[in-house]
Amino acid sequence: MKNIVVTGASRGIGYEMVKLLSEKGHQVLAVSRNISRLEELQKTLNNISVLGVDISDENQLITISKFVKEKWNSVDVLIHNAGAIVNKPFAETSAKEFLEVYKVNVFAVASLTKIMLPYLKAGSHVVAISSMGGIQGSMKFPGLSAYSSSKGAVITLMELLAEEFKEKQIAFNTLALGAVQTEMLAAAFPGYQAPTTPEEMGAYIANFALTGNQFYNGKVLQVSSSTP
Repeated sequence: MKNIVVTGASRGIGYEMVKLLSEKGHQVLAVSRNISRLEELQKTLNNISVLGVDISDENQLITISKFVKEKWNSVDVLIHNAGAIVNKPFAETSAKEFLEVYKVNVFAVASLTKIMLPYLKAGSHVVAISSMGGIQGSMKFPGLSAYSSSKGAVITLMELLAEEFKEKQIAFNTLALGAVQTEMLAAAFPGYQAPTTPEEMGAYIANFALTGNQFYNGKVLQVSSSTP
């Protein structure tokens, strides 16, 4: 049984991961701004803990640290799944919109990881969810300058953390996802039908988070069923 923290847990891939990991018997801390759906799930799976936290607000991250210190005292897996997206032409994207995307996709990943460091130990695995849009040389889409560049930044951040903490045997890896049929995708690209469901991707990420650190550290794995 592992202690697992999942951000962006109230819908889509995050929700499916929380459900699957808890069904497997792990202790899961589900973090999201909107927790009503998670509270319903909590009624049927008693090894789920729920925190309503806006991870873009660094002051609120203390709530997560307090929970871990009082309830677990260690974290085996940290999954940075929360994401923010803006889809509009670069010339129309404000500095504030850029910042809001980076707050969730990059800064919150760095801040939450730092706060969790006292509870991560040899064998712990930190997984960041990026995007194929953040992979250098991959197909890019107009309108995603803030989103895709932030996803590229988090890949490099995780590579650096893997190097910095390798002597402590804490693994840091990134999964760069292709299109998954989530609510966020539907909002950004109305009418587009992705080839992968949240349930399918959630199962893949959950398994990787539990076992991938045996084989990978400081790596970015491209998880996409489409070419390019």
